[in-house]
Amino acid sequence: MKLFTIFGNPVSHSISPMMHNYALKGLKIDGNYTKTHLEDGSKLIQKFKSLGLDGANVTIPHKEFAYSLCDKPDEFAKTIGAVNTLVKKNNKIYGYNTDASGFYKAIESFGKIKTALILGAGGTSKAIATVLKKNSINITVLNRSSKRLDYFKQNSIISYDLSNFKLDSYDLIINTTPAGLEDDSLPLNHNLLNQLMQKAKFAFDVIYNKKTPFLKLALENKLTCKDGSNMLLFQGVLAFNLFFENSLNNKDIEKHMKKAFLGL
Repeated sequence: MKLFTIFGNPVSHSISPMMHNYALKGLKIDGNYTKTHLEDGSKLIQKFKSLGLDGANVTIPHKEFAYSLCDKPDEFAKTIGAVNTLVKKNNKIYGYNTDASGFYKAIESFGKIKTALILGAGGTSKAIATVLKKNSINITVLNRSSKRLDYFKQNSIISYDLSNFKLDSYDLIINTTPAGLEDDSLPLNHNLLNQLMQKAKFAFDVIYNKKTPFLKLALENKLTCKDGSNMLLFQGVLAFNLFFENSLNNKDIEKHMKKAFLGL
């Protein structure tokens, strides 16, 4: 039996096990996918090995630990320094990042986007900023503090903390922080975020299956919105196929994984 899990803190909300188990069952693969709460990201690979895993997904806040601890990160993961998918091959643990592709596919329905503001500076933010820049969208990153902004500055991505941010207009505002996941907090001060949304067209929250305060405010400002469900689905399909050396059909995986979102 093939064994998989998702590592995170928090992780109780994750529907990744449901998605992947639907795919395993639907494709008649002998396997099981669980969730693992992990507080100390430095123990990630140690835990991976002790559980006897064949593969794993990694969510907030351990994606940068996953990158630094895996044996062989792929080229995109190297670019951003963050991994969300681990695969055991030949007694080595390979690291990949499927967040970027999953996000970009999820925003296709928004249409033309010229400018985007990304809130937060973690692994997910790096993946999203990099794929948007690659697709000629002008990016600005805003984090509460100057910590973690080095990557963006080194890659010529405009970045600010709250002490030096100047109000501007953006087509798309993206929340990559955990604000609103387990409470009613916003990623920014209400007044500042409201002013930004009054000038925007679209809003995206990577948190899924929950109308977060961020999304509620976006709807009050009549923005076209999405939560992270499509991103989760699309990155999950790519991750699942990586578990099986890309030997499967993505459409078949997606068909089964979609069942996890019914009734949520």
